[in-house]
Amino acid sequence: MSELVLHRGISLNRIGAMILRYWYLLLSSWPRLLELTYWPVLQVITWGFLQTYIAQNANFFLRAGGTLIGAVILWDILFRGQLGFSISFLEEMWARNLGNLMMSPLKPIEFLLALMAMSVIRLAIGLIPMTLLALVLFHFNFYSLGLPLIAFFCNLIFTSWAVGIFVSGLVLRNGLGAESIVWTLMFALMPLACVYYPVQVLPIFTLTQYYAFASMLRRKQGSENHADW
Repeated sequence: MSELVLHRGISLNRIGAMILRYWYLLLSSWPRLLELTYWPVLQVITWGFLQTYIAQNANFFLRAGGTLIGAVILWDILFRGQLGFSISFLEEMWARNLGNLMMSPLKPIEFLLALMAMSVIRLAIGLIPMTLLALVLFHFNFYSLGLPLIAFFCNLIFTSWAVGIFVSGLVLRNGLGAESIVWTLMFALMPLACVYYPVQVLPIFTLTQYYAFASMLRRKQGSENHADW
């Protein structure tokens, strides 16, 4: 079988082999698969019922139907994208296999690309059921956002990969004693991303991910006049 080589000697075969390794690892354990869908489904149900209650008691949320559900789904892209990247890296740390990978022909950039691809796969496993559940139970069509959804997704997934690389580097430098930061760092950024509230409530700067959540709100309201978000 001929090896597919990209720019600067990057091998698609080696990247594909790493993706298959993580895929088989995922399929070999049903708790891993359950974890990918359990929390997203639980979140959309919880926030969906809250959204339904608020919509019955506040005119703003009647005009901005699905705001909380949409924010939860976008937040899950950011959080689960980072977690999918970092957990795949931690699998190598837990198995004490990182040294073997570094002695193989696998290049660091190929390793990163495989982690990014696996991040998207793990995200899709949880995100697709989450959006379908929101549509069936709460009549919220996440895909009705249209083409801007691609920009929102790119904004969030690229950020999640950047954070994933950062926390993986911390774990690599400090050992598994620092692995808790994999789950906690993104939540430290959450207040600055304005997931559930407008940017005006912040006394300091916000993150660029704010624009994904604010734009989603404006599109669901069907108006460009809500500049306070």
